[in-house]
Amino acid sequence: MSLRINDIAPDFTAETTQGPISFHDWIGDSYAVLFSHPKDFTPVCTTEFGTAARLAGEFAKRNAKIIGVSVDGVPDHQKWKGDIEKVSGATVNFPIIADPELKVAKLYDMLPADAYLPDGRTANDTATVRTTFIIGPDKKIRLMLIYPMSVGRNFDEILRVLDAVRLSDGAPLATPADWKPGEDVIVGLSLSTEEARKRFGEVKEILPYLRKTHAPVA
Repeated sequence: MSLRINDIAPDFTAETTQGPISFHDWIGDSYAVLFSHPKDFTPVCTTEFGTAARLAGEFAKRNAKIIGVSVDGVPDHQKWKGDIEKVSGATVNFPIIADPELKVAKLYDMLPADAYLPDGRTANDTATVRTTFIIGPDKKIRLMLIYPMSVGRNFDEILRVLDAVRLSDGAPLATPADWKPGEDVIVGLSLSTEEARKRFGEVKEILPYLRKTHAPVA
């Protein structure tokens, strides 16, 4: 069955560069960003992991943990970290999951069920293992992004979505197109305009179903 938004993220155990983990236990009460790549020692992914390393503090400010996954093993991950740190100038202080048997890749619908790793494989053999998930403290999937091989991920967008998800968690709010933190947000349709004004203060009614208010201070 394909994964969907609000599904419980599949749990798993795996070896990582920081030792064995049980994924749900590792998430704990935090948000989690799980991002995958098709092979160690590849150019686009090296830049992506470098960016993730540089932004680790920004994720931490948002109560979010980041974790990578690759179909290579822990020894290769440990060697590759040196290249990532050389390129980015930042320490890779988050775990990287080893997935040589494609257990996580298949569990998260990144590869067909009958996929396997041929001898002498290249990144193209696991091209679809290039997905990003944001998972909430409730272990539900909040975001899924799949990128093609030739396009590096936009981590500013991942942070923006994380901000939007956290803002709307437990509140009748949504964010408009191109929203950035600090900008006005949309009042959910579950509230009347009068109820929204009592709860949030100033509400601008652009259309009967499109009302905006100031974003709550985090």
